[in-house]
Amino acid sequence: MLQKSMSKSTMKALWNNQVIAESDQTIVIENNHYFPKESVKTEYLKPTDIHTTCAWKGVASYYSLVVNGKENQDAAWYYPDPKPAAAEIKDYVAFWKGVKVTE
Repeated sequence: MLQKSMSKSTMKALWNNQVIAESDQTIVIENNHYFPKESVKTEYLKPTDIHTTCAWKGVASYYSLVVNGKENQDAAWYYPDPKPAAAEIKDYVAFWKGVKVTE
């Protein structure tokens, strides 16, 4: 079974010297912290047309981050309609591409 756990600490996602998300309710799956959508500063998110498919989570959609005039393309992803095995990450967002997730 894949690792799924709730974070015990307040986690922050940082990019370009800006806090993008902050929550003590992240869900950790495959070493990625998924942040509740309401904890993400949506003013930094720009929807993209990119989609990828995970065999057990479903189809992921992506956001680019736009912070202080810089763009990090497809640096955040989410599952708008996850498969049943990943239902708990609906309305959660994860980050990569240089976004630092730390306590």
